[in-house]
Amino acid sequence: MTKIALLFPGQGSQSVGMMSALQGAETFFQTASSLLGYDLWNLVQNGPEERLNQTELTQPALLVADIVFYHQWKSTHSTPPAYLAGHSLGEYAALVVAESIAFEDAVLLVAARGKYMQEAVLPGKGAMAAIVGLPDAEVIDICAMVAGVVSPANFNSVGQVVVAGETEAVTTAIQLAKEKGAKIAKLIPVSVPSHCVLMQSAADRLAEDLSKITIKKPVIPVIQNVDVKMHNDPAAIRQALIQQITQPVRWVETIQWMAAQGVEDFVECGPGRVLTGLNKRIL
Repeated sequence: MTKIALLFPGQGSQSVGMMSALQGAETFFQTASSLLGYDLWNLVQNGPEERLNQTELTQPALLVADIVFYHQWKSTHSTPPAYLAGHSLGEYAALVVAESIAFEDAVLLVAARGKYMQEAVLPGKGAMAAIVGLPDAEVIDICAMVAGVVSPANFNSVGQVVVAGETEAVTTAIQLAKEKGAKIAKLIPVSVPSHCVLMQSAADRLAEDLSKITIKKPVIPVIQNVDVKMHNDPAAIRQALIQQITQPVRWVETIQWMAAQGVEDFVECGPGRVLTGLNKRIL
């Protein structure tokens, strides 16, 4: 029997009008809206885009979208997946599907996560950049050479690393990457420098929220971003989610590990095809 892994995307996969053709989607969004105190379905369907792209609104929108896509997949598949993984925010969807975190708790957690991340750095003080065409080790070395805060944030695919940090330091890292022969080294349009030490205050605030919810042993193994491990202990899952905000997403290793366990079919459960594209450059 073919081993299947379900993958849940994070920020960057959202778009105005997404989910409109999926039967039953509105019900999930209505549940989330009642928790959040605003009409999430209306925002997703009608925008405006700049509001949907605000991270504290994007995060719950994508969490719910990922869960809707999962239920659509489940309706036509009787055999459960062997593994689950989510890219950054998507890890929360994976934990919901694994019955480790309740859907309602996850909606409120990711809304708070987005708010805390937005408030952790003043506008214009943080940035992220994509660097394509250099080995991971060389990108790490470039970051170490730069004065100020800049570090790898996402190891997305072979030869594609996103870095994050202070705007000036990220700009310097872009220039150095170009000098080293990077095919692409450019800023990406985000409002928050995710997965770096500038997010420490967000991690501290999220830790308090996570301490108040129930986390259970996953019924399906979830490979977590920060250490590429499956955790059964709720305390370890909680700690991995806290660390995830300030440490890089190790996506390449995650996909390679699952492939080494015999996974042949990777299914993206969410809007867009971002993870499917990354996987083509990993496997």
